[in-house]
Amino acid sequence: MTQLIKAKSGKITFEMEQIATREGIAPEVIRKKVAAGELVIPKNKERKTSFSQGFGAELKTKISTSVGLYDNYTDLKTELNKVDLAVELGTDAIMDLSKDGDIDNMRRQVLDNTELPVGTLPIYQAAKESQEKTDSILDMTVDDIFNIVEKQAADGVDFMGIHAGLKRDILDRLKFEGRVEGLVSHGGQILAGWMLHNDCENPFYEHYDRLLEIAKEYDVTISLADTFRPGAIEDSLDRAQVQELIILGELVEEGWNEGVQMMVKGPGHIPLDQIESTVQLQKELCHGAPYFTFGPLVTDLATGYDDINSAIGGAHAAAAGADLLCYVTPVEHLDFPTKEDIQQGVMAAKIAAQVGDLSKGDQRAWELEEKMAQARKELDWKEEIELALNPKHAEEIRSKRNPAGSDGCAMCGEYCAIKVVNEYLN
Repeated sequence: MTQLIKAKSGKITFEMEQIATREGIAPEVIRKKVAAGELVIPKNKERKTSFSQGFGAELKTKISTSVGLYDNYTDLKTELNKVDLAVELGTDAIMDLSKDGDIDNMRRQVLDNTELPVGTLPIYQAAKESQEKTDSILDMTVDDIFNIVEKQAADGVDFMGIHAGLKRDILDRLKFEGRVEGLVSHGGQILAGWMLHNDCENPFYEHYDRLLEIAKEYDVTISLADTFRPGAIEDSLDRAQVQELIILGELVEEGWNEGVQMMVKGPGHIPLDQIESTVQLQKELCHGAPYFTFGPLVTDLATGYDDINSAIGGAHAAAAGADLLCYVTPVEHLDFPTKEDIQQGVMAAKIAAQVGDLSKGDQRAWELEEKMAQARKELDWKEEIELALNPKHAEEIRSKRNPAGSDGCAMCGEYCAIKVVNEYLN
């Protein structure tokens, strides 16, 4: 049985108890939120790890890091090192978005190298194998696609990005909408090309029952991907995006009815003033299902600095109710990320999550801030560094820039304002 089915039957699972302990929440609250579909625990029944993670209502905002094999740009060792770095920095999930090379081996190595939830986009592998077999992604069959879904589920993948809301009628309408960027989702582009070439409906929509059957068997959480997410600020909240969101809400309910855990992937490029309304619209139309946002990016002009761009958008999205933030690196739109880019992307997302949780009034987030304030007042550098979102980085800076060992900061030194104030006011 899936976590959702168990929760609806009144059972508090080990996974629910573990998350409740870590988050400081009563296990019954976790169970009720899972039963309502407002919280997911992506944990494939084939994963033999002792660790469980949750995304959704009542929990702290989480972040996800993407890795993957791409043509000649990346290799297995480098990508696994990126996984290790992201885990060390505190990511909450890993997505293997491999499109080339030995995709099976990459996925299995990632699953073996981390206890965190691991997600994939099966359409990438289906397209790659079709290309190798027939010299065209357009010749893959419905069975080819679902065979990949089942293989990845059997390997232990915890959640899958599925573009099930891409319907033919929305695709046809897009021609007349005047959208600037068109389709920017790569998985959506693959499916759209296949649908148009074969003059048929999206197999994930037409055969949705088959997808749910596999997901239910392995307790794979379905992350409904937003094919029509805006790839430009100007396209935000256009008809295609909203029409797909309505369909995703219907698919969420169908998934719940079959006992499958569901979450929804969100945009994309959104102007700052539309973030709150976008998140609220998703929560309303998708019945409170956890929202997994890409960024969002609040300007199209931050090329080379999109980690900062996404941190601004991610903080506002988290504050508005987003549950899981997909990290964005500085080189988004430019190149494949290095380990340094990974670090900057993960840390930007972590900052955004903390800022968002503070804005939501999360007591755990506020307690950390209060501890940091007290540590700074007491010039307790050990505590300050331990509380930092990246303690290792904070320690490196402190040790390099304060070689004399002053208990003040490097800027003030012996003229530390905190020391003076403490001396005269305490």
